[in-house]
Amino acid sequence: LDKNTSGGIIVAKNDKAHINLSEQIKNHEVKKTYIALVRGIVKENNATINMPIARSKKDRKKMDVDKNGKEAVTHFTVLKRFSDCTLLEINIETGRTHQIRVHLSHIGYPIIGDDVYSNGKNKWNIKGQCLHAKSLDFKHPITGKQMHIEAELPEYLENLIKELSPRQ
Repeated sequence: LDKNTSGGIIVAKNDKAHINLSEQIKNHEVKKTYIALVRGIVKENNATINMPIARSKKDRKKMDVDKNGKEAVTHFTVLKRFSDCTLLEINIETGRTHQIRVHLSHIGYPIIGDDVYSNGKNKWNIKGQCLHAKSLDFKHPITGKQMHIEAELPEYLENLIKELSPRQ
């Protein structure tokens, strides 16, 4: 997970498990579902962002949409619209560095609290960013059993969502 992203992660306890999990990730067999609160009102109810990502030519610490980058595919569904922000559920096909943050910022909906890709605008004074790894679905690396892990939203994000005014 990116710094300041909350949620679930998979940890391998040995080399065999690590190799198996790495293969599942490489083969896009791990389903990763995120929740994000973004600035602005997303018009579409669901959409796919298919834009390649590479290291930024202007700032080596950042990533950017770049036609010469690696394939990056992000799917999102609107869960709720508020007066000036939108709650999204996101699934990623690829796992590029900062992928969700770069894609959403690029299309004009930066993640609230993201101090790298949101131009520093944070009227909600969130410490951390409103991006949460909600669930992971994968095969257990030893038994092959289908696994589903889920992580509850952090308190700061839950509280912010409760405080927001619904869109009229």
